[in-house]
Amino acid sequence: MLPGVPDPPGGWRRRRRRLGPGLCMLLLLLLSGPGTHSDPGLNVYMSEEEVRRLIGLDAELYYVRNDIINHYALSFNLLVPSETNSLHFSWHAKSKVEYKLGLQVDHSLAVDTPQANISMQGDVPYSLSVFRVDLFCSGKMDSEVMLLMQLNVTISSAKNITVLNFKRRKMCYRKVEQEVKVPISPEKNSSGINFDPVNVAPTTSTRVFYISVGVCCAVIFLVAIILAVLHLHSMKRVELDDSMSDSSSSQGLSQPSTQTTQYLRADTPNNATPVTSSSGYPTLRIEKNDLKSVTLLEAKAKVKDIAISRERVTLKDVLHEGTFGRIFHGILVDEKDPSKEKAVFVKTVKDQASEVQITMMLTESCKLRGLHHRNLLPIGHVCIEDAEKPMVLLPFMNWGNLKLFLRQCKLVEANNPQAISQQDLVHMAIQIACGMSYLARREVIHKDLAARNCVIDESLQVKITDNALSRDLFPMDYHCLGDNENRPVRWMALESLVNKEFSSAGDVWAFGVTLWELMTLGQTPYVDIDPFEMAAYLKDGYRIAQPINCPDELFAVMACCWALDPEERPKFQQLVQCLTEFHAALGAYV
Repeated sequence: MLPGVPDPPGGWRRRRRRLGPGLCMLLLLLLSGPGTHSDPGLNVYMSEEEVRRLIGLDAELYYVRNDIINHYALSFNLLVPSETNSLHFSWHAKSKVEYKLGLQVDHSLAVDTPQANISMQGDVPYSLSVFRVDLFCSGKMDSEVMLLMQLNVTISSAKNITVLNFKRRKMCYRKVEQEVKVPISPEKNSSGINFDPVNVAPTTSTRVFYISVGVCCAVIFLVAIILAVLHLHSMKRVELDDSMSDSSSSQGLSQPSTQTTQYLRADTPNNATPVTSSSGYPTLRIEKNDLKSVTLLEAKAKVKDIAISRERVTLKDVLHEGTFGRIFHGILVDEKDPSKEKAVFVKTVKDQASEVQITMMLTESCKLRGLHHRNLLPIGHVCIEDAEKPMVLLPFMNWGNLKLFLRQCKLVEANNPQAISQQDLVHMAIQIACGMSYLARREVIHKDLAARNCVIDESLQVKITDNALSRDLFPMDYHCLGDNENRPVRWMALESLVNKEFSSAGDVWAFGVTLWELMTLGQTPYVDIDPFEMAAYLKDGYRIAQPINCPDELFAVMACCWALDPEERPKFQQLVQCLTEFHAALGAYV
């Protein structure tokens, strides 16, 4: 008897592979590997060559593996390219298994009667075999044809029937009949003179041909002129940027690689489209060094209403330190009752910090100001007295920075593998998605979502914070691409990298990378890719690969966030719902 139990989710075999069109959901169906064909039981699957031919993935898709049915795979309705006329299925059985095969289409005029190269009933072969189903379009009409292949299998010892339904969709098109020209024999006119219409004037098709050639030549000439102008313009732009960059811009060219990262290529349909902003999202275009145009006096004026006395703040331990910035664990005394105090994060700068760096700290600290959500950590107070370096105060989360916390978990993972569970990591992702969904509804664009810009407490509550001082505290996560501006290149969507266009869709892309950080316990994405090559790398369709021990369902969520077309990416509310359902499914196995 074939139990109707789906395969447990597995990981991808680690190799470079390509994602076919619209395959975010299909990622959930491909299992961890081919297995061995000597295993007992019935096996029915699509071979790696067949999967690559149909949908461009290097993996085997099992429908039945060792008598276990994969209902997820059977429920997926694969699209067959119009030029593909045959489907191949691999199968074999260890013991005697009888089968009956049925083929049915819903548009008999659009396709010829499907044919199989095996008999419609018999026994499943003991050795590995491949059977073929031919599906040829008739060319009589345009239609989307649904093929239902029903395979009834019976184990002789059990004498019960298990029905397997395979569904395929194929587009068929009407054949366009070509015009056949019949040569015209010379005739005589009324005056008795031979009249040959071919010699009198060119035919209509000949005139159309010459006109088409002329138009094509004109178009090619215009395109060549446009490309030449654009090339000259880009050369001037590069020279201008090179002249503006200083010696500090070379610091972001490379970084030591201590980890091996694998990449995959996502050939979704929108990878072929130009990188443009999405009309469905509020888009913000950022010019270079926009924050540096704000003066220190202007920055202080914006936070003057939340300024408090420096005497109310006591600095304790240094939690994180960079070249010019520090984060302290501090104590804030209540203004009305000095006996009451609470813990706070204190962001401040060292004596060698420049005025520009101080201004950027104050300006970026206001990114979430005035917003209230359980998964956001906005600025609380500031100290901007003239005699002291400015300080920014935020509510304290005692496990601190999320990225540092994840890396600490990775260090103790070998000794204590239960320190943090996969269910905990998904719960963190849900909280981040909830906070970002709130920002999207308020039309606030974060522009730097990452694990380094989140904090966590002992109850695993995660809150998103601003990116003030992040460039200094996490210098390896930011790179200068020749324009004197450090940016989180490895977390940015392509339209943000190329066109400096930011939207909630760009934050969704960064959320996908943040989710990848969670599942890898704080690894750096694209660590082997030169930051200067990131835009070209993403435009070619390559992405970071599925982390080890990351379920297929969760990786599918990441892959959907990395669609090149911003409109193809999910909204944060959809991500919250999807992750919540997956979290509940994980809980069912605990």
